[in-house]
Amino acid sequence: MRWWSLANFVSNAGTWMQLTVQNLLVLQITGSAAATGLSVSVQAAPALLVSLAGGAAVDRWPRKLTAMVSQALLGVVALVTALLVARDRLDLTVLLVLAAVTGTIATVDGPACALLGNDLVPTADVPSAIGVGSLVHSAGRLAGTALAGVTVGFLGTSAAYAANGASFLFVASVIPFLRPAAGAVPQDVHSTPAIPAQRGSRKSGHDMTVRQGLAYFLRRPRLVALAGVTGISAVFGRNYGLTLAVLVTGPLAGGAGAFGTVSTVLAVGGILGAVLGARLRRPSVRLVGTLAAVGALLQAVAGLSPSLAVLLVLVLPMAVVESVSDTAGTTVLQTDPPAHMRGRVLGVWGSISTGWGLAGPPALGLLMELAGARGALVTGGLIIAGAIGAGFFLRERRSTTPVPLRTGERGGAAQPELGTAA
Repeated sequence: MRWWSLANFVSNAGTWMQLTVQNLLVLQITGSAAATGLSVSVQAAPALLVSLAGGAAVDRWPRKLTAMVSQALLGVVALVTALLVARDRLDLTVLLVLAAVTGTIATVDGPACALLGNDLVPTADVPSAIGVGSLVHSAGRLAGTALAGVTVGFLGTSAAYAANGASFLFVASVIPFLRPAAGAVPQDVHSTPAIPAQRGSRKSGHDMTVRQGLAYFLRRPRLVALAGVTGISAVFGRNYGLTLAVLVTGPLAGGAGAFGTVSTVLAVGGILGAVLGARLRRPSVRLVGTLAAVGALLQAVAGLSPSLAVLLVLVLPMAVVESVSDTAGTTVLQTDPPAHMRGRVLGVWGSISTGWGLAGPPALGLLMELAGARGALVTGGLIIAGAIGAGFFLRERRSTTPVPLRTGERGGAAQPELGTAA
């Protein structure tokens, strides 16, 4: 697990180096902000369309081999991009093709690597392993963003892509040597029980890999509730790179340096939250929703900040609460399904999370056009907290409503319909 965490830190640092310079590269090639947005959408599109198939592949194939091959392929794509940039052979068409290839590979790589770390520790320590993963991600983001400017300044844009490619190859070289700790129960895809095909189905393999994964997700109320909480939070909040940037440079009359300070505080809060999240042993959807509502209320108060100093005081707990909520949600997502379904559940999650990830910035942009930066933060926070509160109220009301006796029953305890107990 220590080697896996080190490899992920290196990989995350490389990825954030590339992400930091990628938009600048597109602007340099095309001079068009629209083209920059297009490149982001093209890379995200595969996750929206084929994540279900990617998650199914993770459930079917040996996990270590899948993660190793996908990391190696991502490394090759990054190195090819670096070579094309260095030789000045990269145009918009080639860049979009490479972005689409990267996004497609990531639909397999994401769930494979997420679940591989869980296979290395005893079952009781999986929540802590997920928390450590969140911590590594936040630390890698800080390191990669900082290194990007230095690397581009001294070595050029192609060096950032080359460093990212090398980081992927480093992960791929570490994976074959990973060994589970004592008490760990890694998934063996060849021994997990198959999901029965639906009656009358002629393609049981297809049902097992895609359709059954989606059906399982939709039949699990706690997973649907988790998706609802996370989705509304992503659409009306959390895009702080957009909302707080406008707030700091607009009403608070700060500059790029002031927003850099806010971003640093957000990153530090994310690390602190990941440490706290790693201590959760059995997180629940109720906990995720409660934390999301608290974070939303803090967001609303932050929108009313009279000065940068007050905003910085509020930003830290905002980031801590968001990080703990994310860690708790990820733990529920990765531990609620049975082992042989987890890849497909993550595939479903990849599709829907990409959808709200694409919907969030335009929705917030429109809200800021109508209500300003302060109004967007306040309104968005109240929408999130109100929706989560309404969900809690409806759930409590439904759980306390007596279930009527079925026709023909004369007495005794009434039996609930199938699925209501969930």
